[in-house]
Amino acid sequence: MEERRKALPTTEELRIWRDFIETTEALRSELASRLQSESSLSPGDYAVLLALREADGRRLRPSRLASRIGWQRSRLSHHLRRMERRGLIRRASCATDSRGAEVALTDEGAEAFRRASLPHLRAVRELFVAPLARDQLAAAEQLATTLRTGLESLRDA
Repeated sequence: MEERRKALPTTEELRIWRDFIETTEALRSELASRLQSESSLSPGDYAVLLALREADGRRLRPSRLASRIGWQRSRLSHHLRRMERRGLIRRASCATDSRGAEVALTDEGAEAFRRASLPHLRAVRELFVAPLARDQLAAAEQLATTLRTGLESLRDA
């Protein structure tokens, strides 16, 4: 019985976990709401546009794009169809592999990203950066890094 208890979180650990998750979800929800109302972009749109904007030639293979934003290929495929209909991205032949395709950022997509970025970054500052002291922000970075490293080691195992 004692060994089973050690494998489960304590009441205090569960309280901290719930507080962390609920706060993270509240932040994501508020940021998503503001992004949508200020730019008509969803967080998914913004993630795709950001990844493409940062990519060489503003284009990526769908598998690489899915990996960069942490989505399954099927989810990305459906989302890209909607973004393509809105003129934010286009599918193009791969320059290095005639059998492959790439997702390319359109001028309209680049402009939509540009218009969305300033209000979005202001909201990030207001909701996440400003409430934290410098040492709290550093602790948040350390926490995120430690959790991400743990998750990556699980994937690599």
